Amino acid sequence: MKSYFDLIDQTFYFPTPEFRVKDDQLFFHDVDLMKIIEKYGTPLKLTYLPKISQNIQYARDIFNDAIEKHQYKGTYKFAYCTKSSHFKFVIEEALKNGAHLETSSAFDIPIIKNLYLEGKLKKDIDIICNGYKRPLYVESVAELINDGFINCMPILDNLTELDQFSTLIDKEFQVGIRVAADEEPNFSFYTSRLGIRYGDIKSHYEEKIKGTKAKLKMLHFFINTGIKDTAYYWSELSRFVYKYCEVKKVCPELDTIDIGGGFPIKNSLQFEYNYQYMADQIIENIKWICEKNHVPVPHIITEFGSFTVGESGAVIYSVLGQKLQNDKELWYMMDGSFITHLPDVWGLNNKFIMLPINKWQETFHKVNIGGLTCDSMDYYDSEAHVTEVFLPKVDEGTPLFFGFFHTGAYQEALGGYGGIQHCLIPAPKHIIIEKDERGEISTKLFADEQESETMMKVLGYTK
Repeated sequence: MKSYFDLIDQTFYFPTPEFRVKDDQLFFHDVDLMKIIEKYGTPLKLTYLPKISQNIQYARDIFNDAIEKHQYKGTYKFAYCTKSSHFKFVIEEALKNGAHLETSSAFDIPIIKNLYLEGKLKKDIDIICNGYKRPLYVESVAELINDGFINCMPILDNLTELDQFSTLIDKEFQVGIRVAADEEPNFSFYTSRLGIRYGDIKSHYEEKIKGTKAKLKMLHFFINTGIKDTAYYWSELSRFVYKYCEVKKVCPELDTIDIGGGFPIKNSLQFEYNYQYMADQIIENIKWICEKNHVPVPHIITEFGSFTVGESGAVIYSVLGQKLQNDKELWYMMDGSFITHLPDVWGLNNKFIMLPINKWQETFHKVNIGGLTCDSMDYYDSEAHVTEVFLPKVDEGTPLFFGFFHTGAYQEALGGYGGIQHCLIPAPKHIIIEKDERGEISTKLFADEQESETMMKVLGYTK
């Protein structure tokens, strides 16, 4: 019977830039995962920081290549969406690579201030302030602008926000307008709940912004599907650029568009996506529409969150035991929970790469993976995965370890990091992996496994 390695080798193009097998063990970005497990145990989360830098530099390269190829007269900037992962080590890695930042709530602003006081960012960084804003958010953004963050830009989400900012900001300031794009045809609603309707944008500028201390600098575009080569995406992007051209003719200060909704990340070993082609097409389409309307092309900002941080993350588990519950349903019980550790799996049906860490030369079989909570949804099977779920067979000797990869975006935020989880399953330890200039890999413990004392305090049993 074939080994697990034979299964993967014959099914996919393997090894890949991220994964290879040496001495029957999986390496992730040349990191020996078994050494990590031997040192820290399981369950554990890890973040491979160099991948964040690599993806930022790659996005910048392909857009700048497209700009040069099409002789595009505007510039490109990369912005990181903090909501994808607010951890300091993630944002610092993005800032090291010249990324700008996009915020979504009032509680992002203390992060900005902390990073500034530590010298991690300067006051001229672009800060794109999105979201429907409660009073504290408005006050916090206004405070940044009054304090000299000259490129901090509130993105107006409704027709009343501008009055709030104008009251609090004591100098000339830049604003953007988020456009309420149409949702994907199969979505529950026709138009996004966020942003200002297409028909109201020009009149809002002429009646409320023109001639005031607010200067309309940017139009902001976001669709939930991200940047995909579909008729829906190109139709919505073209409609947005035509609106930019219309407003640009009456608003000379408008010179930038933000095309939010990011690049996809690899969710399987058979993932295919031509990033350079998409960047080329975006630049070419924007240039063509602007030339047709006789207006200068805009500068471009992209907001990439999952693409920035997603592929840097992994979660590693061990198999605690196996259970054959009927003639054909074999369960591997793991030392963690999908509901608490990987909420994207059960809540949003997101797909991740799943591979064993050891036992690649063992035979394999189809399995279901069960989490530790008592919830019936705490499982992983062929419907959750991209294909059938196969793992090597387990025995009484060496335990089987396996991992979910490219899990770096949103999991901690959606799962409630550091709080109370379903069935009081603790948050796993978190390891940061870095690489120095010589290519030497080092690891450090960012957070240990959550302890009962912290849960007792949150629940009010102790002080």
